Amino acid sequence: MPNAGVLLCWVMAWAALFHFWGNSTLGYVKTPSLFGWWSWTIARIDDQKVLAYVMPAVTLGLIWWRWAEIAALPKRVWWPALGLLLLAILLHVAGYRVQQARVSVVAFFAGIYAMTGLVWGWAWLRAAFFPFALLVFCVPMGSGAEPLTVPLRLLATKITAVLCHVLGVNVIHQGNLLLDAAGDYQYEVAAVCSGIRSITEILGFSVICAYICFKSAWRRILVVGAAIPMAVTANVCRLTMIVLAAETFGRSAGEYVHNSFWVSLVPYVPAFGGIGLVAYWLRENRKRGARTAEPAPLLAAKAESKS
Repeated sequence: MPNAGVLLCWVMAWAALFHFWGNSTLGYVKTPSLFGWWSWTIARIDDQKVLAYVMPAVTLGLIWWRWAEIAALPKRVWWPALGLLLLAILLHVAGYRVQQARVSVVAFFAGIYAMTGLVWGWAWLRAAFFPFALLVFCVPMGSGAEPLTVPLRLLATKITAVLCHVLGVNVIHQGNLLLDAAGDYQYEVAAVCSGIRSITEILGFSVICAYICFKSAWRRILVVGAAIPMAVTANVCRLTMIVLAAETFGRSAGEYVHNSFWVSLVPYVPAFGGIGLVAYWLRENRKRGARTAEPAPLLAAKAESKS
C-alpha cells in the first residue's frame, strides 16, 4: 500500500482537529473533543451501544477479508478525492456552527474515506465503500431518529392488528395502541418497540452479508434493501408474540415475552434467514454454472459422431 506513512500522518492530523475543535455543544459534556462527546452520548443509547463499539472493528475485518484482492488493485494518487475531503470539512464546519455533533461524526469518517481515496485512488474507494458504510452505525441517533420512529410505530401497530384479527384475536387498534376486546389492558407500541434496534442490527448484518457474498453492486444493493422489510417483519413478529401470549396465558405471560432477552431473539431468526435466502437466490455463480454445464453433452455427442 503506497504512501501509507503519509496517510497515517494525515489521519493523525485529522483526528487532532476533531479532538481540539470537534464539539461545540458544551452543555452536557464539557469537552471540545468530538470523541469525548461521542463516548458520553453513545453510552446512553442502549439501541446503538453494541453496534457503535463493534462496527469499526468489523470494518477493518471486512477489509482484511478481501485484503489480497484489495492489495492487487492499481493504486495511484487520485486528485478528485480532494472534493470529497473538502465536502467533509464543510460538513464539519456546518455541524460545529449549528451545534450538531453527530454531523461532525459523519464528517470525520467521510474525511478518512476521502484521504484513503486521495492516496490510493478510485479503485480503492469503490472496493472499500461497503465496509466504510458500516461506520454510519457509529453515529448516535438520539432524537434524530424520531422522524423515522413515529411512522414505524404506526406501521408496526397496524400490521400487528391485522395479523391478530386473522389469527382470531380481537384487538382494538387506536393509533399506536392495541387494546384487548374487553378494554381491560392495552399494548402500547412505544418508541423502543418501533423497530429501530431491529432495523439497525438487521441492516448491519445485510451489509456484511452483501460485501462478503457478492462483488457486483446491484446484488449488494438488493441484499441491503431486503433488510428493511425483514426488519419490519421481525418487529411485527415480536409484537404478535406478545399479544398472543397475553391473550392466551394472561397479562403476566405477555410481560414475560416482552421482557425476556431470549424470546426477543426469536424474531431475528426469520429475518436473518430471509436475508440468507435472498443472498442464495442472487448468488453470482448460479447462471454461470448453468451455462458451463450445458456444453458437456454436446461435446460428448460430437465425440461419438466422429468415432
